[in-house]
Amino acid sequence: MTTRRGGAATSPRVVVVGLGPAGPELMTAAARAALDTAPAVLVRTRHHLAAEALVAGGARALDGHYESAPTFAQAYAAIVEDVVAAAHTYGSVAYGVPGSPAVLESSVAALRRDDRVSVQVVPGMSFLDLAWERLGIDPVTAHVRLVDAEEFATAAAADSGPLLVAQTWSRAICSDVKLAVESAPDEPIVVLHHLGHADERVEAIYWDDLDRVVEVDHLTCIYVPRLAEPVGAELIRLVDVVRTLRERCPWDREQTHSSLARHLLEETYELLEAIDELGDEPSPETVEHLEEELGDVLCQVVMHASIASEAGLFNLADVARVLHDKLVHRHPHVFGEPGGSAAVVARTAEQVLGRWEQAKREEKGRASITDGVPAALPALLLATKLERKAASVGLGWASTGAAAGRLENLAGELARGDASHVGELLLAAARIAAQLGADPEQELRRSAQAMRARIVETEQAALRRGATLDGLAAAERVALFEQLGDV
Repeated sequence: MTTRRGGAATSPRVVVVGLGPAGPELMTAAARAALDTAPAVLVRTRHHLAAEALVAGGARALDGHYESAPTFAQAYAAIVEDVVAAAHTYGSVAYGVPGSPAVLESSVAALRRDDRVSVQVVPGMSFLDLAWERLGIDPVTAHVRLVDAEEFATAAAADSGPLLVAQTWSRAICSDVKLAVESAPDEPIVVLHHLGHADERVEAIYWDDLDRVVEVDHLTCIYVPRLAEPVGAELIRLVDVVRTLRERCPWDREQTHSSLARHLLEETYELLEAIDELGDEPSPETVEHLEEELGDVLCQVVMHASIASEAGLFNLADVARVLHDKLVHRHPHVFGEPGGSAAVVARTAEQVLGRWEQAKREEKGRASITDGVPAALPALLLATKLERKAASVGLGWASTGAAAGRLENLAGELARGDASHVGELLLAAARIAAQLGADPEQELRRSAQAMRARIVETEQAALRRGATLDGLAAAERVALFEQLGDV
């Protein structure tokens, strides 16, 4: 039993009592005595077997703070204020906490630092005592490290195990833990659920099932004998930041999949601009810009995954898993066919593209190779995609040899002033670009930027003559523009 005195000799007293890991039978005699003699008893939560019995006997539960406070930190701060106020009212109160007051009890740590009260601690059994017994290990000789699930990525970043992961109270947190690991452990992990309760479960499962088949709550922890590789700390930190923004930032909290759509489009265009800036010999500045814009697009992906996770639809781990499985399935020439057969042969990019399209049709049940090409795509991109679809089944211009003759016919129609064929000309340009392996959207953007630069140069040339473009005669203006060369 330990005591910490407040600043004043007559400070009201808070007796912190460890309630043990389960029912009243696992409480110590000292804990029972402290509760029986206290003028008033408060418990942090009633969701605990021993606490339920105390509440039935008149103790006051403080669960309401979890419901009213927006964050756990604010909830614990409110709990401390409630306990301190009660101590000032009664002179002395008992404050019961699940398990041991020394293990994962931030409100107890805050009370110890609070000079408005004196604090006496009555220890209790921790869930850890039951965990070591159920696992049949000595945590000291096995060198087990205790890790908070919410800090798993950073706390276990350089650790290979064994680890006991506590605070795995939701599937979302289990998903974050799973996502943080680069490669799934080779051996099963152990889920310890409701230790000391009638429905106790100690179950070995595989890593991939961590957030799929296990029903978890605040009385669940996970034992990981060995991690295959260090965890992905940076990615999980990003997920944590986005979750915090969704909880605390008014703007981020209001966003939906629909409201974010335009931002994803804008960030994508900014990424394309950063890619264009790279050139053949990227500078440190252009590389840094590309890194930043890739991060902005990734942020959009994580935001959409976070919104879906809140709705119980899927999370970032699911997105990564689906992508992984799709890439493996669509590259049998690299990974082999399902069942472990030899890899399919694909010696050219065209063969790979054809196999990709075939796999998509099989997966999606599509009747046409054009199914799945969004009609709302920018026109040049739409035309390019359709040409590539055609090429994948031997119908592209490179296969049919139709390009040269069609362009000649279009040139004649346009020369006669028939504007109805402009669309066909643009389609032809897109198809040729696809045939050459070029991106017409990117090529047109590059040419448009060159045109912009030429216009600006013409304006500056006019200013050097003491005039604006509008102030020059039409012939002079055109001559100045042509001197700067073709775009």
